[in-house]
Amino acid sequence: MDVMCKTRTVLTLMGGVLNVAVSFVVFCFLDLVDLVLCFVYTVLDFCIESEWKKPGCGGGAGKIIVSEGGEKESEVVCLSSSRLQLEEISDTLYSRPSFVTEISKLTINELKKLKFDADFVRSNDKIKKGTVRSTITINSTIVKMLQGRMIGQHLYPITRWSDCDCHFCNSWTYSTKGTLYVKAASPNGTPGFLDSVIDKAKEDVLFIHGFVSSSAFWTETLFPNFSSKAKSTYRFLAVDLLGFARSPKPNDSLYTLREHVEMIEKSVLEAYNVESFHIVAHSLGCILALAIAVKHPGSVKSLTLLAPPYYQVPKGEPATQYVMRRVAPQRVWPPMSFCASVGGRYKHIARTVSLVLCKNHQLWDFLFQLITRNKMRTYLLEGFIRHSHIASWHTLHNIIFGTAGKLDRYLDVVRDRLNCDVNVLHGKDDKVIPLECSYNVKRRIPRARVKVVENKDHITIVVGRQREFAEELEEIWEKSTRI
Repeated sequence: MDVMCKTRTVLTLMGGVLNVAVSFVVFCFLDLVDLVLCFVYTVLDFCIESEWKKPGCGGGAGKIIVSEGGEKESEVVCLSSSRLQLEEISDTLYSRPSFVTEISKLTINELKKLKFDADFVRSNDKIKKGTVRSTITINSTIVKMLQGRMIGQHLYPITRWSDCDCHFCNSWTYSTKGTLYVKAASPNGTPGFLDSVIDKAKEDVLFIHGFVSSSAFWTETLFPNFSSKAKSTYRFLAVDLLGFARSPKPNDSLYTLREHVEMIEKSVLEAYNVESFHIVAHSLGCILALAIAVKHPGSVKSLTLLAPPYYQVPKGEPATQYVMRRVAPQRVWPPMSFCASVGGRYKHIARTVSLVLCKNHQLWDFLFQLITRNKMRTYLLEGFIRHSHIASWHTLHNIIFGTAGKLDRYLDVVRDRLNCDVNVLHGKDDKVIPLECSYNVKRRIPRARVKVVENKDHITIVVGRQREFAEELEEIWEKSTRI
């Protein structure tokens, strides 16, 4: 037995060393590929889209500064003659240390000097606490995007050359409402959209999907499996998040937490006259659910979070960079870590993948239907490949990475100011979000109930057990109503 244990230990150690060595070679190569693709896309964007750009678009529009605000996150401050707009962005959008620099263990300050894409740094006149001066940094990429917004025009055309221009992906451009796509199931059993506003539901339930997904994650699984009683009691509201599926995909948006939350408020809470409601959220949607709950503490009756991406950040660690390292660790094994690392760290490689998958999703839909002979429903595939690269890239960084420093505060508010029921479900075999994240929520909110579902992963926590999960939700809602 001792020999077997020692052999297993040695093999594990050798596998770890091999993983690091292969990862070093692979990610050094990917660093080079991404650099080359950066040049290629810069040239292509200029050649293809230059006709839409007006000369002097940034002149005189007002001052725009990107401030690295404290230890938690960065902030974009837009100053114009008519408004002061504050938007929070993740520093991972412009500071993603390469594999080599991480291996060399350079300090965070040195990494920022090496990787920080900035024009200049100047000192602020105000001195905090009488001793510390804050710095204000201008980031050229963000400035260009925000300059387009401030003068009331799109920096890029509504559909970029590398995005899909089909009717499905651009249906939002034919509407003047400017709201998210919402699929509603009314208490009388009739599905509808905004015409459900007048339905007299006893209670409302808001469903928020995860990253690169859509409202179909709920409507194709849970909605048909709710009981007749639930269908006559609750109004189910499933939303496509900003930038995904049938919702608007503005190319001049930064897809910040504020933008996502405000669009949900406008498209669901206001449009449907929602006063009190339950929230069911999956993965990235859990972050938005917490933000909404904190903003509407007296309205939320229950919170059901599936695989919440809540990583406890060690003291002294930059929160955004720490979470990026956890989600995208730059390892070739396991495969999920490799995919997350490529998708989260290499902007131009990720854009190439989006160009192949998302722009040509109609071809992939056809091939999938052809191979399966129309025997399999494609709603998961549709949610995965029907979005724009700008939306997915900024949502990943500004929501999952960028809110890392906020989640502690959000959970504390839910713990101290909200009386709602909090339930957390997590698949034991989840390779996307580790199980520890749900236990972290439990430690922050002691009253939260955590349920670990055996033999289920990030997707099958719902898909494949929809009837069982629908019954669990009905029990949660009924209990919350009695409270």
